[in-house]
Amino acid sequence: MSSSTGEGEVIRVSKKGQATIPKDLRERFGIDTPGKVLIHEEGGKIVVEPLPSVEEMQGAHAGRYKQGEVLEHLREMKEGDKRLEREREGPDRTR
Repeated sequence: MSSSTGEGEVIRVSKKGQATIPKDLRERFGIDTPGKVLIHEEGGKIVVEPLPSVEEMQGAHAGRYKQGEVLEHLREMKEGDKRLEREREGPDRTR
C-alpha cells in the first residue's frame, strides 16, 4: 500500500526489504514486470534506474547507452543473483 504526498509516494517496505514501484511510475519510466532495475546510492540518496530491455540495446536504440556500461551492470547483477542463490541453498550445496 502506498500513499501520495506532494513530493512523491510513501511506499511500505516488507520484512524481506521488498518495496513495490507504483504502476504509474513503472509505466512512465518503462520498467517491465517482471524486469530488473539498477539500484545505487548517489549523493546520499537511493536511486532506482530502469535497465533497458534486450531489444532496446540493439538496432536503432544501440547508441543511447555508453558502450559496455549496461552490459557490465547486467553481468554484475547476474553474478549477484548467482551468489544469492548459493546463499539460499546453504553450505551443504557445492559447485
